[in-house]
Amino acid sequence: MQLCATRYAIAATLLFGISAIGQIPPPSSPAPAAVPTSASKWHPVDGTTILPNFRFGSGETLPALKLHYLTLGTPHRNAAGHVDNAVLLLHGTGGNAHSLLNPVFSDVLFVPGAPLDITRYFLIFPDDIGHGQSSKPSDGLHAHFPAYDYDDMVRSQRMMLDDMKVDHLRLILGTSMGCMQAFVWGETYLGFSDALAPFACLPVPIAGRNRMMRYMAIQAIRQDPAWMDGEYKTEPVQGLRTANALVLVMGSSPLQMQKQAPTRELAEQYADRYLARSATTTDANDLIFYFNASRNYDPSPRLESIAAPLLWINSADDFINPPELGIAEKMVKRIPKGHFVLLPVSDATRGHGTHTAAAVWKDHLAEFMRDTEPKP
Repeated sequence: MQLCATRYAIAATLLFGISAIGQIPPPSSPAPAAVPTSASKWHPVDGTTILPNFRFGSGETLPALKLHYLTLGTPHRNAAGHVDNAVLLLHGTGGNAHSLLNPVFSDVLFVPGAPLDITRYFLIFPDDIGHGQSSKPSDGLHAHFPAYDYDDMVRSQRMMLDDMKVDHLRLILGTSMGCMQAFVWGETYLGFSDALAPFACLPVPIAGRNRMMRYMAIQAIRQDPAWMDGEYKTEPVQGLRTANALVLVMGSSPLQMQKQAPTRELAEQYADRYLARSATTTDANDLIFYFNASRNYDPSPRLESIAAPLLWINSADDFINPPELGIAEKMVKRIPKGHFVLLPVSDATRGHGTHTAAAVWKDHLAEFMRDTEPKP
């Protein structure tokens, strides 16, 4: 975790589902124009599912909902004909199917003998609704795209798996938004997965400072005259800049940012570089929709219904899910087979983005996979 290459890999990813937001290379260092988020050693297979007449929880429909995904490894079927080695890996807000191919995640977990060894497991990486190559506002509907939420995302994931002929999951591992989806999965599709691993979230409504920051980011765009009710021809730069500034703060790691920008000049250059880069990779309508998808998330009333073993990991330097709230320690007691780990702040943690820095927590996952191995 001390190598510059690791820092660059974390920096290359977007928003909070994938890494520490804003962990860009120090301003004094030459930053590559486009650092790939997946190591060249991985050669995922592309797939697409089309869900006809998909009906959203809002009552809106799309004639054809496109879901793109990647896979690594080969599905295996047991004697009864059921898939027994599939792992669903769920990215975070603003991410995509490539997010968890980031070397700081994939090079630690997917190699032979590692917890998610691709010679043993069949890994599935979906682009969620509103993200990547899946259907999203920027495809053409703009602000008229259906107002999707996490329930829609999870239901579409299940339908995607049905289309792939995957009838069972060995594990669902989700980061940030994917963490929250893992809780929804556990309550909605009982018995579909042998185990759940939600990393970097809380199973309560998005409220308090978390919702305030999301709301301010959304409003910054909507109140920019250049937004034009979502029908802009060029991005509403000022609104998007404010929104991305909030994203930087939300996912930041104070310890790492102090190390990377220890002077006023470096700190200002750091911010300028981040905002310049994020402006080229973020669509305003897409951001509004994926931030607002969390608006009605609340698995807390049904936590007792989660029957699968659950490994829940947060980090103590997570600004989005601060440990001083005391929520996790209270809520995990209601999950029959739940286990919560709070990672202490260290030189290896990366704030909210610790969920992608697999070297920090891989031993917990390895033990969890051993403990939840299905009995013959």
